[in-house]
Amino acid sequence: MDFLMSGLAACGACLFTNPLEVVKTRMQLQGELQAPGTYQRHYRNVFHAFITISKVDGLAALQKGLAPALLYQFLMNGIRLGTYGLAEAGGYLHTAEGTHSPARSAAAGALAGVMGAYLGSPIYMVKTHLQAQAASEIAVGHQYKHQGMFQALTKIGQKHGLLGLWRGALGGLPRVIVGSSTQLCTFSSTKDLMTQWEIFPPQTWKVALAAAMVSGIAVVLAMTPFDVVSTRLYNQPTDAQGKGLMYRGLLDALLQTARTEGIFGMYKGIGASYFRLGPHTILSLFFWDQLRTLYYTYTK
Repeated sequence: MDFLMSGLAACGACLFTNPLEVVKTRMQLQGELQAPGTYQRHYRNVFHAFITISKVDGLAALQKGLAPALLYQFLMNGIRLGTYGLAEAGGYLHTAEGTHSPARSAAAGALAGVMGAYLGSPIYMVKTHLQAQAASEIAVGHQYKHQGMFQALTKIGQKHGLLGLWRGALGGLPRVIVGSSTQLCTFSSTKDLMTQWEIFPPQTWKVALAAAMVSGIAVVLAMTPFDVVSTRLYNQPTDAQGKGLMYRGLLDALLQTARTEGIFGMYKGIGASYFRLGPHTILSLFFWDQLRTLYYTYTK
Protein backbone atom coordinates (compact mmCIF):
# COMPACT_ATOMS: atom_id res chain seq x y z
CA MET A 1 0.00 0.00 0.00
CA ASP A 2 2.95 2.34 0.70
CA PHE A 3 4.16 1.84 -2.89
CA LEU A 4 0.68 2.46 -4.35
CA MET A 5 0.12 5.64 -2.31
CA SER A 6 3.58 6.93 -3.27
CA GLY A 7 2.92 6.34 -6.99
CA LEU A 8 -0.51 7.98 -6.88
CA ALA A 9 0.88 11.01 -5.02
CA ALA A 10 3.55 11.54 -7.70
CA CYS A 11 1.01 11.15 -10.54
CA GLY A 12 -1.25 13.75 -8.91
CA ALA A 13 1.66 16.21 -8.84
CA CYS A 14 2.69 15.34 -12.42
CA LEU A 15 -0.70 16.35 -13.90
CA PHE A 16 -0.09 19.91 -12.73
CA THR A 17 3.64 20.18 -13.46
CA ASN A 18 4.05 18.39 -16.83
CA PRO A 19 3.73 21.62 -18.89
CA LEU A 20 6.70 23.00 -16.95
CA GLU A 21 8.60 19.78 -17.71
CA VAL A 22 8.02 20.40 -21.44
CA VAL A 23 9.31 23.98 -21.11
CA LYS A 24 12.30 22.86 -19.00
CA THR A 25 13.30 20.14 -21.50
CA ARG A 26 13.29 22.55 -24.43
CA MET A 27 15.18 25.28 -22.57
CA GLN A 28 17.85 22.76 -21.55
CA LEU A 29 18.31 21.66 -25.18
CA GLN A 30 18.32 25.20 -26.58
CA GLY A 31 21.78 26.26 -27.80
CA GLU A 32 23.23 22.81 -27.07
CA LEU A 33 27.06 22.98 -27.30
CA GLN A 34 26.88 26.48 -28.83
CA ALA A 35 28.54 29.54 -27.35
CA PRO A 36 26.15 32.13 -25.85
CA GLY A 37 24.98 34.66 -28.45
CA THR A 38 25.70 32.44 -31.47
CA TYR A 39 22.25 30.84 -31.79
CA GLN A 40 18.63 31.96 -32.05
CA ARG A 41 16.84 31.85 -28.70
CA HIS A 42 13.33 30.54 -29.36
CA TYR A 43 12.60 30.50 -25.63
CA ARG A 44 13.81 33.60 -23.75
CA ASN A 45 12.36 32.61 -20.37
CA VAL A 46 9.71 30.35 -18.83
CA PHE A 47 6.77 32.64 -19.62
CA HIS A 48 7.95 33.36 -23.17
CA ALA A 49 8.38 29.59 -23.71
CA PHE A 50 4.79 28.95 -22.61
CA ILE A 51 3.47 31.57 -25.04
CA THR A 52 5.70 30.39 -27.93
CA ILE A 53 4.82 26.71 -27.54
CA SER A 54 1.09 27.50 -27.22
CA LYS A 55 1.16 29.75 -30.27
CA VAL A 56 3.24 27.55 -32.61
CA ASP A 57 2.59 23.97 -31.43
CA GLY A 58 -0.84 24.54 -29.89
CA LEU A 59 -2.04 24.39 -26.28
CA ALA A 60 -2.09 20.58 -26.27
CA ALA A 61 1.70 20.60 -26.83
CA LEU A 62 2.16 21.80 -23.24
CA GLN A 63 1.07 18.32 -22.14
CA LYS A 64 3.38 16.46 -24.54
CA GLY A 65 4.78 13.26 -23.09
CA LEU A 66 2.08 13.13 -20.39
CA ALA A 67 1.53 9.35 -20.69
CA PRO A 68 5.21 8.38 -20.18
CA ALA A 69 5.55 11.14 -17.56
CA LEU A 70 2.70 9.68 -15.50
CA LEU A 71 3.97 6.12 -15.92
CA TYR A 72 7.51 7.16 -14.97
CA GLN A 73 6.31 9.04 -11.89
CA PHE A 74 4.22 6.07 -10.78
CA LEU A 75 7.10 3.61 -11.26
CA MET A 76 9.95 5.79 -10.05
CA ASN A 77 8.28 7.46 -7.09
CA GLY A 78 6.20 4.43 -6.18
CA ILE A 79 9.46 2.54 -5.65
CA ARG A 80 11.40 5.56 -4.28
CA LEU A 81 8.92 6.94 -1.77
CA GLY A 82 7.52 3.50 -0.96
CA THR A 83 10.96 2.11 -0.09
CA TYR A 84 11.83 5.25 1.87
CA GLY A 85 8.49 5.07 3.72
CA LEU A 86 9.16 1.46 4.73
CA ALA A 87 12.65 2.40 5.98
CA GLU A 88 11.16 5.29 7.97
CA ALA A 89 8.37 3.13 9.44
CA GLY A 90 10.93 0.46 10.39
CA GLY A 91 12.94 3.02 12.38
CA TYR A 92 16.05 2.70 10.19
CA LEU A 93 16.31 6.48 9.74
CA HIS A 94 16.69 7.24 13.45
CA THR A 95 19.69 7.05 15.77
CA ALA A 96 19.84 4.89 18.90
CA GLU A 97 18.65 7.94 20.85
CA GLY A 98 15.54 8.14 18.69
CA THR A 99 16.46 11.36 16.85
CA HIS A 100 16.26 11.72 13.06
CA SER A 101 19.55 10.98 11.24
CA PRO A 102 20.13 13.22 8.17
CA ALA A 103 22.97 10.93 6.95
CA ARG A 104 20.81 7.80 7.05
CA SER A 105 17.94 9.71 5.48
CA ALA A 106 20.14 10.94 2.61
CA ALA A 107 21.56 7.45 2.01
CA ALA A 108 18.11 5.84 2.04
CA GLY A 109 16.76 8.53 -0.31
CA ALA A 110 19.64 8.07 -2.74
CA LEU A 111 19.37 4.26 -2.76
CA ALA A 112 15.59 4.32 -3.18
CA GLY A 113 15.93 6.91 -5.97
CA VAL A 114 18.49 4.84 -7.88
CA MET A 115 16.26 1.76 -7.81
CA GLY A 116 13.24 3.64 -9.12
CA ALA A 117 15.09 5.70 -11.72
CA TYR A 118 17.00 2.79 -13.26
CA LEU A 119 13.86 0.69 -13.70
CA GLY A 120 11.96 3.65 -15.18
CA SER A 121 14.81 4.89 -17.41
CA PRO A 122 13.35 3.73 -20.80
CA ILE A 123 10.11 5.58 -20.01
CA TYR A 124 12.03 8.74 -19.06
CA MET A 125 14.05 8.61 -22.29
CA VAL A 126 10.89 8.39 -24.42
CA LYS A 127 9.31 11.20 -22.38
CA THR A 128 12.33 13.42 -23.15
CA HIS A 129 12.12 12.61 -26.88
CA LEU A 130 8.39 13.38 -27.06
CA GLN A 131 8.66 16.64 -25.11
CA ALA A 132 11.53 17.86 -27.31
CA GLN A 133 9.51 17.30 -30.52
CA ALA A 134 8.30 20.61 -31.94
CA ALA A 135 7.44 22.46 -35.14
CA SER A 136 10.59 23.13 -37.17
CA GLU A 137 10.56 26.90 -36.50
CA ILE A 138 10.93 26.43 -32.72
CA ALA A 139 12.66 23.01 -32.61
CA VAL A 140 15.71 22.56 -30.36
CA GLY A 141 17.90 19.50 -29.90
CA HIS A 142 17.62 16.30 -31.91
CA GLN A 143 14.11 15.56 -33.24
CA TYR A 144 13.09 11.89 -33.05
CA LYS A 145 9.61 12.14 -34.64
CA HIS A 146 7.97 9.48 -32.44
CA GLN A 147 4.22 8.91 -32.79
CA GLY A 148 3.65 8.01 -29.14
CA MET A 149 5.07 6.18 -26.12
CA PHE A 150 4.43 2.57 -27.20
CA GLN A 151 5.54 3.20 -30.80
CA ALA A 152 8.74 4.83 -29.51
CA LEU A 153 9.56 1.99 -27.09
CA THR A 154 8.89 -0.61 -29.81
CA LYS A 155 10.99 1.27 -32.39
CA ILE A 156 13.97 1.74 -30.07
CA GLY A 157 13.76 -1.88 -28.87
CA GLN A 158 13.65 -3.26 -32.42
CA LYS A 159 16.47 -1.02 -33.64
CA HIS A 160 18.90 -1.18 -30.70
CA GLY A 161 17.69 -4.11 -28.59
CA LEU A 162 17.02 -4.22 -24.85
CA LEU A 163 20.24 -2.34 -24.00
CA GLY A 164 19.15 0.49 -26.31
CA LEU A 165 16.11 1.10 -24.11
CA TRP A 166 18.43 1.75 -21.16
CA ARG A 167 20.70 4.16 -23.07
CA GLY A 168 21.58 7.12 -20.84
CA ALA A 169 20.38 5.32 -17.71
CA LEU A 170 23.76 5.46 -15.93
CA GLY A 171 24.20 9.11 -16.89
CA GLY A 172 20.81 9.89 -15.39
CA LEU A 173 21.54 8.24 -12.03
CA PRO A 174 23.66 11.07 -10.48
CA ARG A 175 20.73 13.42 -11.15
CA VAL A 176 18.43 11.12 -9.19
CA ILE A 177 20.96 10.39 -6.42
CA VAL A 178 21.52 14.11 -5.80
CA GLY A 179 17.85 15.05 -6.21
CA SER A 180 16.35 12.18 -4.21
CA SER A 181 18.79 12.30 -1.29
CA THR A 182 18.48 16.11 -1.07
CA GLN A 183 14.69 16.02 -1.33
CA LEU A 184 13.96 13.30 1.21
CA CYS A 185 16.70 14.33 3.64
CA THR A 186 15.64 18.00 3.75
CA PHE A 187 11.92 17.07 3.87
CA SER A 188 12.32 14.68 6.83
CA SER A 189 14.80 16.94 8.68
CA THR A 190 12.69 20.09 8.23
CA LYS A 191 9.52 18.25 9.26
CA ASP A 192 11.28 16.89 12.35
CA LEU A 193 12.61 20.33 13.33
CA MET A 194 9.23 22.04 12.86
CA THR A 195 7.57 19.40 15.01
CA GLN A 196 10.23 19.88 17.73
CA TRP A 197 9.92 23.68 17.61
CA GLU A 198 6.08 23.42 17.62
CA ILE A 199 5.79 26.03 14.85
CA PHE A 200 2.45 24.48 13.79
CA PRO A 201 -0.06 22.36 15.73
CA PRO A 202 0.83 18.62 15.88
CA GLN A 203 -0.27 16.41 12.94
CA THR A 204 -1.36 19.40 10.83
CA TRP A 205 -0.91 19.41 7.01
CA LYS A 206 0.94 22.74 7.35
CA VAL A 207 4.07 20.96 8.67
CA ALA A 208 4.27 18.74 5.56
CA LEU A 209 3.62 21.70 3.24
CA ALA A 210 6.29 23.94 4.82
CA ALA A 211 8.84 21.09 4.85
CA ALA A 212 8.12 20.34 1.18
CA MET A 213 8.66 24.03 0.25
CA VAL A 214 12.11 24.04 1.90
CA SER A 215 12.92 20.74 0.20
CA GLY A 216 11.92 22.09 -3.25
CA ILE A 217 14.44 24.96 -3.09
CA ALA A 218 17.28 22.65 -2.02
CA VAL A 219 16.51 20.14 -4.80
CA VAL A 220 16.56 22.74 -7.61
CA LEU A 221 19.91 24.20 -6.54
CA ALA A 222 21.60 20.80 -6.18
CA MET A 223 20.08 18.96 -9.13
CA THR A 224 19.89 21.35 -12.13
CA PRO A 225 23.41 20.76 -13.63
CA PHE A 226 22.85 16.99 -13.55
CA ASP A 227 19.33 17.44 -14.93
CA VAL A 228 20.65 19.44 -17.92
CA VAL A 229 23.21 16.81 -18.93
CA SER A 230 20.77 13.96 -18.28
CA THR A 231 18.25 15.53 -20.70
CA ARG A 232 20.98 15.91 -23.33
CA LEU A 233 22.30 12.36 -22.89
CA TYR A 234 18.83 10.91 -23.38
CA ASN A 235 18.01 13.13 -26.37
CA GLN A 236 21.30 12.96 -28.33
CA PRO A 237 21.24 11.27 -31.78
CA THR A 238 22.71 7.77 -32.04
CA ASP A 239 24.56 5.69 -34.62
CA ALA A 240 23.37 2.31 -35.98
CA GLN A 241 24.69 0.58 -32.84
CA GLY A 242 22.78 2.92 -30.53
CA LYS A 243 25.90 4.77 -29.38
CA GLY A 244 25.55 8.51 -28.69
CA LEU A 245 27.03 10.79 -31.34
CA MET A 246 27.52 13.89 -29.15
CA TYR A 247 28.57 12.69 -25.70
CA ARG A 248 30.53 9.66 -24.47
CA GLY A 249 28.95 9.79 -21.02
CA LEU A 250 28.04 11.96 -18.04
CA LEU A 251 31.51 13.45 -17.40
CA ASP A 252 32.04 14.20 -21.09
CA ALA A 253 28.63 15.93 -21.25
CA LEU A 254 29.41 18.00 -18.15
CA LEU A 255 32.83 19.07 -19.47
CA GLN A 256 31.61 19.87 -23.00
CA THR A 257 28.66 21.90 -21.69
CA ALA A 258 30.80 23.87 -19.21
CA ARG A 259 33.56 24.48 -21.79
CA THR A 260 31.25 25.61 -24.61
CA GLU A 261 28.37 27.30 -22.78
CA GLY A 262 30.00 28.38 -19.52
CA ILE A 263 28.69 27.97 -15.98
CA PHE A 264 25.29 29.39 -16.97
CA GLY A 265 24.97 26.60 -19.52
CA MET A 266 24.97 24.16 -16.60
CA TYR A 267 21.96 25.95 -15.17
CA LYS A 268 19.91 26.33 -18.35
CA GLY A 269 16.22 26.13 -17.62
CA ILE A 270 16.72 26.70 -13.88
CA GLY A 271 13.67 28.99 -13.85
CA ALA A 272 11.52 26.26 -15.36
CA SER A 273 13.18 23.72 -13.06
CA TYR A 274 12.28 25.83 -10.03
CA PHE A 275 8.69 26.39 -11.12
CA ARG A 276 8.39 22.70 -12.00
CA LEU A 277 10.44 20.98 -9.26
CA GLY A 278 9.23 23.30 -6.51
CA PRO A 279 5.48 22.62 -6.99
CA HIS A 280 6.14 18.98 -7.93
CA THR A 281 8.17 18.39 -4.77
CA ILE A 282 5.61 20.23 -2.65
CA LEU A 283 2.60 18.45 -4.19
CA SER A 284 4.07 14.93 -4.33
CA LEU A 285 5.49 15.01 -0.79
CA PHE A 286 2.33 16.68 0.54
CA PHE A 287 0.01 14.15 -1.18
CA TRP A 288 2.27 11.30 -0.03
CA ASP A 289 2.27 12.48 3.58
CA GLN A 290 -1.49 13.05 3.65
CA LEU A 291 -2.33 9.72 1.95
CA ARG A 292 -0.15 7.87 4.46
CA THR A 293 -1.75 9.75 7.37
CA LEU A 294 -5.26 8.90 6.12
CA TYR A 295 -4.34 5.27 5.49
CA TYR A 296 -2.79 4.70 8.91
CA THR A 297 -5.63 6.60 10.63
CA TYR A 298 -8.38 4.47 9.11
CA THR A 299 -6.59 1.10 9.19
CA LYS A 300 -5.69 1.14 12.86
